[in-house]
Amino acid sequence: MSTILTHIAISDGKIKRSSLEVLSHCTQLANDNGHQSEAVIIDANASQYVDDVKKYGVSKVYVIEDPIFKNHINTPLLKALTTVMEQADPYIFAFASTEGTKDILGALAANQDAAVLSDVSEFNLIDGGISAKRPVMAAKILSSNEAKADKILVSVRSGSYELAENETDGEVVNIDFSFNESELKATLREVIGASGDKIDLSEAEAIVAAGRGAKDEEGQKLINELAETLGAAIGASRALTEAGIMDPSLQIGQTGKVVSPQLYIAVGISGAIQHVAGMTNSKVIVAINKDPDAPIFDVADYGIVGDLYKVLPPFIEELKKIKG
Repeated sequence: MSTILTHIAISDGKIKRSSLEVLSHCTQLANDNGHQSEAVIIDANASQYVDDVKKYGVSKVYVIEDPIFKNHINTPLLKALTTVMEQADPYIFAFASTEGTKDILGALAANQDAAVLSDVSEFNLIDGGISAKRPVMAAKILSSNEAKADKILVSVRSGSYELAENETDGEVVNIDFSFNESELKATLREVIGASGDKIDLSEAEAIVAAGRGAKDEEGQKLINELAETLGAAIGASRALTEAGIMDPSLQIGQTGKVVSPQLYIAVGISGAIQHVAGMTNSKVIVAINKDPDAPIFDVADYGIVGDLYKVLPPFIEELKKIKG
């Protein structure tokens, strides 16, 4: 019996949904193949998340708790991940494909002499390793990959799997850990969040994304009203962030954030492949554009052809009636 270990990422005092998606899949793989599904939480307050992780079918939860993990710093995190790998001895170590994971995955693989497949959209067990699909060429095609080794690291894109609760009374293993901050050559003093968006795009259940068609003040007002009505996060196309109309941190696409909400409403966005690469994993996509030939309609589940200034006001009013 082998161990499939999942790293549970914490951000702003919450477990990242993408980590629980990966854990749900790993538990299913473990159950189907006679393996153990285990998880590790590394955070300044790691113990407070244990009960939530147990809801996803783990047989064991490793906990590394230390004030050094208040912010993401590569050196202590690598040391902690190395420590848990030595104790858990996992065959597969799975991560959500977060910015933090991208920072340390290669170094951890080199440290552990492990094979690694990063940023995949799906993976499964095969004899001697795993097979995986990975979006490439701005997500226009999927490449097939295999990794065969004694230890394999894999990171998975947000939205690739559904959450599946299967609560167990898993064992909790607290791992002693210490790190001398004086050993750090570089440290993180402060994280400054972008203003204007109260909901984390990468964790949002609903997103309203604005494109070039909503670049003026009236358009932005309608976008804000729609997002507020839905309790949604606000995103943007590259055209609006490059023009300085919206904060660069809100850009969605190949060179921006990759998102996977339950609902994605694209307003005034043409649907260039670079943008689609960042939102194609959305469960339901609604497109509003006055150009009936806009590429965004090729990926949309529902499309409204019309001027956003005429479409959005009655659309918002109907949503308010439904909510009321």
